[in-house]
Parts: sequence; C-alpha cells; structure tokens
Amino acid sequence: MYLEIVTPDKKVFEGEVHSVSFPGTDGSFQVLNNHAPLVSTLAKGTVVYSGKELYEEIMIDGGVVEVLNNRVIVLAEAIIEEDE
Repeated sequence: MYLEIVTPDKKVFEGEVHSVSFPGTDGSFQVLNNHAPLVSTLAKGTVVYSGKELYEEIMIDGGVVEVLNNRVIVLAEAIIEEDE
C-alpha cells in the first residue's frame, strides 16, 4: 500500500509500505494492505511504518489519517524531533 505523511511544513514520507501503526485517540491501531476505508484522529505518539527493507518510527503531535483503496494519507500536526 502507498503511505504519505505530511505536516503543514513539509512532506515527511512518501512510498510503499507493508504496515503502519498509529496512536489513535481511542487507542493504537494498525493498517495492513486491503484495509477497510477509515478516517481517524490521531493522538500524540509514535507512527511506525515498515516495508521491504524499511522500518521507521516517527513521533507526531496528533493529526488525522485517511485509509482508502490501499492509500494511507497522514496529516500530522507536527513531527516531534527527539533531542539527543
């Protein structure tokens, strides 16, 4: 499936992934290929996505995710940079 993560400032990631885990406002959830259509709000927490030879974790400060036709679009309020 195709994942796109954007903030008001920049596009953080764009590409093919096998799975994505989100910090939903009502609890964590995971999206896999052929997931049912979904729109959900996101809480502050870690988004984890993985694919062929890819594993990334990023901290977001909330946002919204839309899943439709194997396309996942994350509109994050901000990316939290880890200090040291």
